[in-house]
Amino acid sequence: MKDEVEAVLEAIRPMLITDGGNVELVDIDDGVVKVRLV
Repeated sequence: MKDEVEAVLEAIRPMLITDGGNVELVDIDDGVVKVRLV
């Protein structure tokens, strides 16, 4: 599951960077994905 989540984050990362932000994967626990918006 981690690889799939990372792939999605990589797909949306350029749009976030364009807007001055970014995203980091923090944790995946029981199917719940936690991210940090930076």
